[in-house]
Amino acid sequence: MPSEEVNPERNIEALNENLAKIEKLTQRLVGALTHHEPTNQALEGPGQELYMKAATAYMAEMMHNPAKIMEQQVSYWGKTLQHWVEAQESLVAGKGAPNDDTGKDRRFKNPMWETNPYFNYIKRQYLMSSEAIENAIEGLEDINDNDKARVRFFSRQIIDMMAPSNFLGTNPDALERAVATDGQSLVDGLENLVRDIEGHDGALAVTLSDPDAFEVGGNIATSEGSVVFQNRMFQLIQYTPKTEKVHKTPLIIFPPWINKFYILDLKPQNSLISWAVEQGFTVFVVSWVNPDATYVDVGIDTYMQEGFLTAIDEVKKITGEKQVNAVGYCIAGTTLSATLAYMAKKGDKSVRSATFFTALADFTDPGETGVFLDEDFLQGIDEEVAKKGYLHSFFMQRTFSYLRANDLVYGPAIRSYMMGEAPPAFDLLYWNGDSTNLAGRLTLEYLHQFCVNNELSEGTFEVMGETLNLKDIKTPICAIACETDHIAKWQGSFLGLNKFSGDKTFILSESGHIAGIVNPPSKNKYGHYTNDKKMVTPAGWKDGAEFHEGSWWPRWSKWLAGRSGAKIEAREPGDSSHPVIEAAPGSYVVAKPNI
Repeated sequence: MPSEEVNPERNIEALNENLAKIEKLTQRLVGALTHHEPTNQALEGPGQELYMKAATAYMAEMMHNPAKIMEQQVSYWGKTLQHWVEAQESLVAGKGAPNDDTGKDRRFKNPMWETNPYFNYIKRQYLMSSEAIENAIEGLEDINDNDKARVRFFSRQIIDMMAPSNFLGTNPDALERAVATDGQSLVDGLENLVRDIEGHDGALAVTLSDPDAFEVGGNIATSEGSVVFQNRMFQLIQYTPKTEKVHKTPLIIFPPWINKFYILDLKPQNSLISWAVEQGFTVFVVSWVNPDATYVDVGIDTYMQEGFLTAIDEVKKITGEKQVNAVGYCIAGTTLSATLAYMAKKGDKSVRSATFFTALADFTDPGETGVFLDEDFLQGIDEEVAKKGYLHSFFMQRTFSYLRANDLVYGPAIRSYMMGEAPPAFDLLYWNGDSTNLAGRLTLEYLHQFCVNNELSEGTFEVMGETLNLKDIKTPICAIACETDHIAKWQGSFLGLNKFSGDKTFILSESGHIAGIVNPPSKNKYGHYTNDKKMVTPAGWKDGAEFHEGSWWPRWSKWLAGRSGAKIEAREPGDSSHPVIEAAPGSYVVAKPNI
């Protein structure tokens, strides 16, 4: 097909039309921003005290060790001057700077970052400045480890935000696309921006996945099953068997309530729920309610009593068994630990074995999320909960996104707002955006008593008339942690679960909080580590561990089968006292709370 002739008049006309569209969209944008309610500044960033501590530490460093500071400055000045000279030479030669050793940063994939003197200069100067800031922070000595970690994290947020790729005038990809489309990409990008701000009542949250590409119960969360019990806290789903025989002891999975259970049932190819059913287990899953202001008084005790204990009791009634095997994922794993400690106090042996996915019971080292567990943020959360009765999902979603800002904030924003691309049809990102609120009292108790005061690990947490101690738990456990988990650090998972007194099996999966768990054997993607010797320290365990190719799922299935009894005839969902309420995935998972 012959190419169209270049028509300058037509191109100018298209450009003018797009400029007019941009003007109209800008008016919509301004209107959308007016709907944004003033937010508590304590939830927007660390308090001024942290900046004062950093400045004071830097000034103290200048006073006590001026030679060190001068050396850092001179080194930075020298590199900058050399870079300037190289840039001038490159500009004259009309090519990028020689010996560009800035690495393969995904933000700078466009060849123009290396070949164009202008973009090359901006990129290299940004990376040198970033390095200088990071070196200055690492050199601070008159500051405690916790404050230094927070300064390091929030400085990285500023560094990432100021990347030249985040601005239209210094992003060659966006500029090339704008020229090639006569500005249409900018119109499309502004439409995406306005849509996101209008969709979040004036706040900015990047849409990560095409909202129309997935339907819960339609093309994700499709494993066949039925809701067989419900109360104000959860729906209990029992999945239809896929084998003629099943293990006698049923399996109940408690997913986290920060997001929704279908992370374990995204699609048949990577559904842990479907896979467990195929292995011959009678699988039950809890689908938690998405709370609103009416749940202001719901706390950890409520989740334990009306959630965990009730669900376990109902599964026993439905199956006629005296014991169940339980799984707790992330925050649900933490609460399962508390529930097991409580049951031990009461002499309740209803749980035959417990499995923990990326769960913390000891918050001595919570990982990267620890930067938010300080008085400034906690005060802001306390005030927000007191005002609304719950913590809106927006805050938790934003917090976790900024732990991986380049992947979950700036990269998607560039593609959507500057390149004008539609969000991709990606099931994992769709789930990530389908977050939930946190009940009022639960939020405060979890953050203050579990995370900050570490009461569960210290044996001082009081609930329902009992003081809990992890050492009372003699239930056999299998714990799966993830090597690069940025939400629940694997070493912290090891330390907490090692306080249990029963038989312990620890598995360390490659990858992170989600990919390390949702790791089906068919993909043969991530391996795992095991060590049969006694658990003592994380470092010692890892040093002596054996690496295995492939998923940990089959290893866990074998472990679970050994604690699930003989095979019996497969069970259909429900019984005479638990008639089917509705088909899986149920209504709680899609219900919108009144807020």
